[in-house]
Amino acid sequence: MSSVFRELLRKVGSGAHTSKSLTREEAATATRMMLLQEATPAQIGAFMISHRIKRPTPEELAGMLDAYDQFGSKLPAVDDGQPTVVLGCPYDGRDRTAPLTLLTALILVAANCRVVMHGGERMPTKYGLPLIDIWQGLGVHWHNLSLEEIQQIFEETGMGFMFLPERFPQAQGLVAYRDEIGKRPPFATIELMWNPYEGEATVVAGFVHPPTEAMIREAFTLRGTPSRFITVKGLEGSCDLPRDRTAIIGLGQMGSDQNFQFERLLLHPRDYNLTPIDVPLESFNQLIAEIRAVLQGQPTELMQSTLWNGGFYLWQCGQCSSLEAGMEQTQELLIGGQVRQQLETLSQVVRPRVSY
Repeated sequence: MSSVFRELLRKVGSGAHTSKSLTREEAATATRMMLLQEATPAQIGAFMISHRIKRPTPEELAGMLDAYDQFGSKLPAVDDGQPTVVLGCPYDGRDRTAPLTLLTALILVAANCRVVMHGGERMPTKYGLPLIDIWQGLGVHWHNLSLEEIQQIFEETGMGFMFLPERFPQAQGLVAYRDEIGKRPPFATIELMWNPYEGEATVVAGFVHPPTEAMIREAFTLRGTPSRFITVKGLEGSCDLPRDRTAIIGLGQMGSDQNFQFERLLLHPRDYNLTPIDVPLESFNQLIAEIRAVLQGQPTELMQSTLWNGGFYLWQCGQCSSLEAGMEQTQELLIGGQVRQQLETLSQVVRPRVSY
């Protein structure tokens, strides 16, 4: 048992009236001790549930990210002038709405942006459909890759994926506790914010509850990184903009005075002639078929959602002057086959590998 960790646990787990928040340095220490399993399983589980009940502060989230930066793998920077986007979605996946994030990533790559994604396998407590499974269903296998291989793929294609069990095994070692405590711990918020890329990038963090967005924004401000970020009240907490309601988006940018400026966007799908429908996730096979139909340029409901999301992200990456122009560009890239070509290239480069 770690006596040091016990004192940190006592601070956050002493109840509604006597618990105290950790400093940024203390939060980093506690996270490091959990990642390295220096705290006992009982201490780790107690910390996770206590911290969830107390709710983390921005200072604590900043410290937790400090520890993630110390141990998590990062893709080396590619300095070729292309904008890079890191898409942060909940690791426990989707079970109600069709995921659009992979289509968005392929559209961005087709428009000469670089994209970094990250995630794990099916994960508690939701055990929803994760990104890695959708990639595999499309013929792109991100398993059993070294960091050097991922870097080469990223340089050649503009697309990189950091698979948690292989690229950050210390964080993977904490996954089992989620099932045992039956709740998402604050580490689920850190996963939305984690940036596994060493270069300059726009980090996109999905969220569900408004207090989570406020914590994300303040934690990024405390750390001073990334210099630009986007928060999206997306489908099931993902980066995917909804169509059945107003899209609530936050834009954070480091100003010339070295202070963050924050802007709120409220985007109404009806203003862009979109019907208020979010495509349901019926089955895995149907989803893969619907994604392939979009890549063929077919006019489906998923295509409408793809135009909405592709247009927004192309606009925010500076590839066009407006959301409307971004939607037009997305349609051109899909109908012209450029997005489909990106997937075909990836499926040839990122082949199944046997782990020995």
